[in-house]
Amino acid sequence: MNSEEDTQKQSKTPLDFTWRDTEQLKRFITETGKILPRRITRLSAMQQRHITRVIKQARNMLLLK
Repeated sequence: MNSEEDTQKQSKTPLDFTWRDTEQLKRFITETGKILPRRITRLSAMQQRHITRVIKQARNMLLLK
């Protein structure tokens, strides 16, 4: 097997998301576009800060509302 195939099969952690991963980021926002809090998403503080930063970047690139 190719090492690239192995990395594609592994699930991504929230720290691996980039602003291009809009489908995965939609799990962390409401229908109105608000970012869900940590108590709902059950992420660590570092993961939540990363997700917030990435969602704001995607909004800036007009990929998310």
